[in-house]
Amino acid sequence: MGKVLIIGAGGVGNVVVKKCAQNPDVFSDIMLASRTLEKCDKIKNDIKSMYNIDIKTAQVDADNVADLVKLMNSFKPELVINVALPYQDLTIMDACLEAGVNYLDTANYEPLDTAKFEYKWQWAYQDKFKNAGLFAVLGCGFDPGVTNVFSAYAQKHFYDEIHQIDILDCNAGNHGHPFATNFNPEINIREVTQVVRHWADGKWVETPPIIEEGSVHFSFNYPQIGPRESYLLYHEELESLAVNIKGVKKIRFWMTFSENYLTHLKVLRNVGMTRIDEVDYEGCKVVPMKFLKSLLPDPASLAANYTGLTNIGNIFDGIKDGKRVRKYIYNVCDHAACYREVQAQAISYTTGVPAMIGGMMIMKGIWTGKGVYNVEQLDPDPFMDALNKYGLPWVVEDFDGELPA
Repeated sequence: MGKVLIIGAGGVGNVVVKKCAQNPDVFSDIMLASRTLEKCDKIKNDIKSMYNIDIKTAQVDADNVADLVKLMNSFKPELVINVALPYQDLTIMDACLEAGVNYLDTANYEPLDTAKFEYKWQWAYQDKFKNAGLFAVLGCGFDPGVTNVFSAYAQKHFYDEIHQIDILDCNAGNHGHPFATNFNPEINIREVTQVVRHWADGKWVETPPIIEEGSVHFSFNYPQIGPRESYLLYHEELESLAVNIKGVKKIRFWMTFSENYLTHLKVLRNVGMTRIDEVDYEGCKVVPMKFLKSLLPDPASLAANYTGLTNIGNIFDGIKDGKRVRKYIYNVCDHAACYREVQAQAISYTTGVPAMIGGMMIMKGIWTGKGVYNVEQLDPDPFMDALNKYGLPWVVEDFDGELPA
């Protein structure tokens, strides 16, 4: 049906390309591009042996608009799926505007020199994409992404008003390493060491980071997993849901962390290894976080020996026909099953599959528009159906448990 250019050949990129290759009726011509051509070619060879499909690969500097435009003009894709680093979102969006290509990503923009992520920079592209007649979809991974779609689905089918949304993300897997991150270490550590925010009564409420005294946490009993300590954390979908789910009074995001992970993170922070500014080391300028990233395992390398489950979902509290309704929508994913299918761990899989589905919605003309959209602004039903079909089945249950006030 059409051409897709996928930028980024890490763990998530691996999943996106392989899931696109499983659907050649939609993605008839696939190109994978990255700064490191060898990574692209390895995935290309996997796809050739698995599906007998030949994809194209290319080297590209995603920080360079001219380089990106040259590649897009040469390949002429209908859609760019951006699974590169969040630092590169704006350059890729600029290139899409110049080359006249639709855009989709999985994480919002973050400045390289400031550990701060929010949608204001990408929302500022609304008029540019609208005037160009182009469609940009932001945050189409799992969280953000599927959690946004769950919210739109609940709003459409179960509620007259949603008053509260709690998003709960549990990774109960075991990768066998004393300390490792499940996606890019630099992005992961910047995210979890920030001051925590949640939305309540029309304003942002701040609480301490997860590794500091006063952090907010509680034990939640995750289906198929059991009780896990869950920490209040800021996550980007809170920002867009607060705008697009009308009438919502409170939105929070919770994530599980082991004591082992938190202890390592505290020590690394205390000795300065999580700093993102340059320090002088024997006459050389070094960013401690980047050096730390070079020492930690590549998240893609964790997949082969990863065991256990993830559970990510939303708990909703609101009103339907004058009565209080509480619903829980969630997905459970198996690390080992993901590896058997696409040689990835479940964190990459749960991000990559929704990116492919979002791309499919655009390529098939199911999701359309001019301008910049978050996924909760689009029809959730076909996306929810596709989750069941392409590897991320979901469950809806009535919820009668307890959450923190």
